[in-house]
Amino acid sequence: MRIGFGYDVHQFAPNRALWLGGIEVPHSKGLLGHSDADVAIHALCDAILGAAAMRDIGYHFPDTKGNEYEGIDSKILLRRVMEMIRETGYELGNCDITIAAQAPKLAAYIEPMRACLADVMGVDVHQVSVKATTTEHLGFVGREEGIAAYAVVLLQ
Repeated sequence: MRIGFGYDVHQFAPNRALWLGGIEVPHSKGLLGHSDADVAIHALCDAILGAAAMRDIGYHFPDTKGNEYEGIDSKILLRRVMEMIRETGYELGNCDITIAAQAPKLAAYIEPMRACLADVMGVDVHQVSVKATTTEHLGFVGREEGIAAYAVVLLQ
């Protein structure tokens, strides 16, 4: 068994869709990034790669490769990460993701995120935990400047 931890953060930006956990969440702003800036999936990818000692998402999908990953759907990256770890003989035991966002409120989107992530990874939804929290108006998340996400995974 191997464990991995991932973290990602993106700032809010106007005129962008807000993608979290593979689904579009209605909000007045989206997140700024080279890809679709889905912080939850990026943290999850880093946790999976870290557990397998395979570096991080930026190493495998760099934003320096011209337009190859520009605007890419992060679900594609997650699918590729799962293929990579399966090639090494690992399988996901479970994952636990926490999204820190002052706004928007995410409770209504947790189950659709879990279902989407489980589908993309090819695992049972009971292996996927997604939680949301605020930072009680503290820090950049609390000032609604962006969103952070943390993920922990167990690989078997």
